[in-house]
Amino acid sequence: MTTTKRETDLISVIVDDHRAVEGVFTELESGTGDAQRRKDLVDHVIAELVRHSVAEEQHMYPAARKHLEGGDELADHEIEEHSEAEKVMKQLERLDPGDDGFESLLANLMTDIRHHIEDEEQDLLPKLRAACPPEELRDLGEKVLAAKEKAPTRPHPGAPDRPPVNLVLDRGAAFVDKIRDTLSGRHT
Repeated sequence: MTTTKRETDLISVIVDDHRAVEGVFTELESGTGDAQRRKDLVDHVIAELVRHSVAEEQHMYPAARKHLEGGDELADHEIEEHSEAEKVMKQLERLDPGDDGFESLLANLMTDIRHHIEDEEQDLLPKLRAACPPEELRDLGEKVLAAKEKAPTRPHPGAPDRPPVNLVLDRGAAFVDKIRDTLSGRHT
């Protein structure tokens, strides 16, 4: 039996995450499933988005700052979008399907995240692919995958989003989040 090795370069890892999030969004938009299933899907996509954002902030955006002309501005813009999305996710995680505001917040989050994904895939990722050596892209992909394993699972809109402070504080937040997830029965 032949096994296929998963692509682990930065671009592939980020795009794979984007497709997984889009899959959850599509299921949420389909209107199938009961209220508990919708809540579980929202909790899952929030956890995945937080992990993804943390990993990008720890590894991808510093690479953009290092390798790209205008990289600071590009990274700052992407981080600002993360911050805005985290505020929406924080509000959304407190609500249940059927609560006032749940559907409008969810629609807002999906619109914002889709815009963010389009920006990254049309602008940032091609620029990084052109500017970074393949070995560095593979190394960054591995680092992003590892960071996601240790990342928080809940939004923390006020937390630092730049190295080195985020590298330290994200681990503590992840530890607390995983305890909260276990105690609350939240499957992430």
